[in-house]
Amino acid sequence: MGEPQSPRKLVVVFDSPVAEAFLRLAPELGFHSVLVEPGAPTAATLAGAGLDEHTDVVLSDHHRAEIGPILQDALRAQTRWIGIVGNPRHEGPHVKALQALGVRDEEIARVHRPIGLNIGSRTPAEIAVATLAGLIADRNHRPGGFDF
Repeated sequence: MGEPQSPRKLVVVFDSPVAEAFLRLAPELGFHSVLVEPGAPTAATLAGAGLDEHTDVVLSDHHRAEIGPILQDALRAQTRWIGIVGNPRHEGPHVKALQALGVRDEEIARVHRPIGLNIGSRTPAEIAVATLAGLIADRNHRPGGFDF
């Protein structure tokens, strides 16, 4: 029998087709997964998701007004890994949103964008597969790579 896996949690923020793919695939790969949709009356909250050093946070939409405060909360919680979807050819809107909140550059640098292995992902399922593969590689200290 192999070494036991550390407790892993994937918190996906914003209900979207990408989020649906994450939530479908993540449990098969050993992640307890939680969806957070700010403002939804029955949704989990970021604070209630139990963020800790074993938690990976993915924002599945980069067009939402709440990205700054949500990322700031995730950074304060000392989560293991934080990422936001987006095109690697454009600066992410999260940078300006976090700067406007007074977040230090070294903290902003903890937010990964783009996310996922560089496999040319286009569809929600491809984005989820690429990101989950990268998180597994990172967990296992392998050079899966998030570099573009």
